[in-house]
Amino acid sequence: MNAIEVRGVSKQFRRYGRRRHFATLKSALLSGGLASAVRPDSLFEALRDVSFDVTAGRSFGVIGRNGSGKSTLLKLLAGIGKPTSGSIHVTGRVSALIELGAGFHPEISGRENVYVNGMMLGLSRKEIAKRFDDIVRFAELESFIDEPVKTYSSGMYVRLGFAVAINVNPDVLLVDEVLAVGDEAFTHKCLDTFAELRRRGRTVLLVTHSLDLVRRYCDEALWLDAGRVKAQGDPHRVIDAYLTDVATDETRHLVDAELARKAEQDTSAPAPSESAPPADMFKAAEGRWGSREIEIVDVDLMNAHGQSARVFDTGTRVDVTFGIRCHQPMTDVVFGIGIFNAEGVCCYGTNTALEGGTVEGVATDGQIRFSMDALDLVEGTYKLDVAVHRENGVPYDYHRLLYTFRMKSPVADAGVYRPRHGWSFDGGIRMVGLGRHDGTR
Repeated sequence: MNAIEVRGVSKQFRRYGRRRHFATLKSALLSGGLASAVRPDSLFEALRDVSFDVTAGRSFGVIGRNGSGKSTLLKLLAGIGKPTSGSIHVTGRVSALIELGAGFHPEISGRENVYVNGMMLGLSRKEIAKRFDDIVRFAELESFIDEPVKTYSSGMYVRLGFAVAINVNPDVLLVDEVLAVGDEAFTHKCLDTFAELRRRGRTVLLVTHSLDLVRRYCDEALWLDAGRVKAQGDPHRVIDAYLTDVATDETRHLVDAELARKAEQDTSAPAPSESAPPADMFKAAEGRWGSREIEIVDVDLMNAHGQSARVFDTGTRVDVTFGIRCHQPMTDVVFGIGIFNAEGVCCYGTNTALEGGTVEGVATDGQIRFSMDALDLVEGTYKLDVAVHRENGVPYDYHRLLYTFRMKSPVADAGVYRPRHGWSFDGGIRMVGLGRHDGTR
């Protein structure tokens, strides 16, 4: 049996641009411009032909970027608005926690708001009175329940709203990203409540940016992209597809930013003969220096599949490739790489001379590949230096912090480096969920 059935749902909104202003209604009527002033410029389609089912008693997660239509979908399911086309059928009593403070009157007390919200959700005054103590206890607002709601913090708003929503004994609970406002302890309490509702055969539909939450607590996931269903099914499969798409999009934006920075450097930099390099490259700001007798061209980062990328999972293979354009034969040549975090701290740096290599000669153009079998950096944004210089450090071409990449990790470690590691326990210590950690997903 389905608790939620959505069939071919689309939702359009009228979008208005800047219009002519009139001093008075009379002037607008006399000018004949009133009709054009209130006419929408265009229609914005927030949802496009969305269809899915949610089986009763299941936990269902909806993910997607900002503006993908998630909150619009949730409001339609809650009955706040109607679809432009298509149909929605929800079976049973629906309780929704959609917007922070939605349905609360700021001037009246928390106690009065509990009664108002409860009645809006279909409870009688007698039923609310019976559940009132449980609501206040869950919300942890015993000392503030008779204070005006306008004096509440955002976290107190969420706690009270969630406490009311779950205590109406809903068949279907709709929850938006508002849980992100609560503290960690309250979030765990909410997740325990989701589990309890699931055991009781209730249906939970959760809109969230927390992919880990969807992995752990949802039976099924839906990915919305620009108002359309991009994928639906097993949460792990849907989330992996979503992350791949996000990484591809991030890579495109980072590459576009690189090209813009390089173009700016090429146009604003002085002629190579006039360009004096900083005394300490590792402390220098973003830029490019060198005589350009040998030039660096076509810098790229590649993933383990040999594809150009700027987003990598911790512990996976990363190759840095770059070409050189040789304007005259050279024998004094060193190739170098440096990796820096967002704060400018050098995470790693090396060059061919440090590692014992000697370039016997560079006579023509060529290609260099620097391969890292497992880049064990913690999650974060990093910058890359690429250089070709003389053995005494004088640069032919030094690209400083011109290339950005990101490392992703399922673990929120601190620091810079993530060593391969494992935990073991002896004696009376019992631990679950820990073992070898190689940094990959």
